[in-house]
Amino acid sequence: MTDNSLAPALDPVALAQALIRRPSVTPADEGAMDVLQRQLEALGFSCRRMRFGEIENLYARRGTARPNLCFAGHTDVVPVGDDAAWTAGPFEAEIKDGVLFGRGAVDMKSAIAAFVAAVSRFPDDLPGSISFLITGDEEGVAEDGTVKVVQALMAEGEVIDHCIVGEPTSAGVLGDMVKIGRRGSINAWIAVDGKQGHVAYPQRAANPIPVMVDILSRLQARVLDDGYTGFQPSNLEVTTVDVGNTATNVIPASAKARINIRFNPAHKGAELQDWIERECREAAEGFSGRVEALCKISGEAFLTEPGAFTDVIVGAVGEATGRVPELSTTGGTSDARFIRAMCPVVEFGLVGATMHQVDERVPVQEVVYLADAYQALIRRYFETFA
Repeated sequence: MTDNSLAPALDPVALAQALIRRPSVTPADEGAMDVLQRQLEALGFSCRRMRFGEIENLYARRGTARPNLCFAGHTDVVPVGDDAAWTAGPFEAEIKDGVLFGRGAVDMKSAIAAFVAAVSRFPDDLPGSISFLITGDEEGVAEDGTVKVVQALMAEGEVIDHCIVGEPTSAGVLGDMVKIGRRGSINAWIAVDGKQGHVAYPQRAANPIPVMVDILSRLQARVLDDGYTGFQPSNLEVTTVDVGNTATNVIPASAKARINIRFNPAHKGAELQDWIERECREAAEGFSGRVEALCKISGEAFLTEPGAFTDVIVGAVGEATGRVPELSTTGGTSDARFIRAMCPVVEFGLVGATMHQVDERVPVQEVVYLADAYQALIRRYFETFA
């Protein structure tokens, strides 16, 4: 591989600032993709804007040969909350005492900038390809973002061999954790519609509450599993119960509840959906009203088994930070759940302590170190797989 260490390289902090200054709160883009596209085109990437609904997405690739190493991330951010509570303007990207403030500084515009900067340190004749899959819909409902880009790329026959997602995976210090898997997630909205009536005349009503209590009791009684290799046990949580009744002498007409299940690879979303619907049907037997369960699977559980690809990332993190990262499956969902349909995927990025908070921030030196880690990752990847 050609030594390109002396070639001019991009400043990851400056690019992170340029991205943060675009107030791209989902689903707005506000020019964030334009900033990124201009920079990638200057580095020799062919860029495709893939718009679905209101969402701007970008797929960029430099090279045509395999292997194709992809970096995935998102330019959209969550709302800032109370502007006045911020030490520095949430979209001003100010640096104070060596710390970069701004919405997206951690989650995850700095990681995008760090990977672009890392790529700029390499020649364009790598023995393979580098690509970027960037969405503007990770923080929202995630229906018009990565999932649709992946579907479109697969339909076209595009091949991505491995993917690194730049989510803020580090727990306490940069490089202490990478994510090799995630639990799946399913939401269920349960509605029981009965008949309103006077509490003194229950025979004239159909009380939905006992049916709802029975449904929730059935669901909570099951121990989903005791864990899965590398994963914590699956858990079901009741997140809301509502009957909308302010009176003491009225049997309400309806009861509603919502549950969420975070599940490990011992389960498939469709199997859990079938179970929820079955329990609702059985609880409704003999009830004169109506019971309905609406389920939405927002992601399946996945695991990238430790091997050559994870070794590349562990080695790169160690080279840049001196740390051996924990290979973890903790945390919530990410767009890795969609990319796994194309290739093995691992997540590595900054410390996530301030993401989604007022005064989201990152020390500028950590952005530099992250770019160094990504540089080592790219070099080690092509040494291993090309």
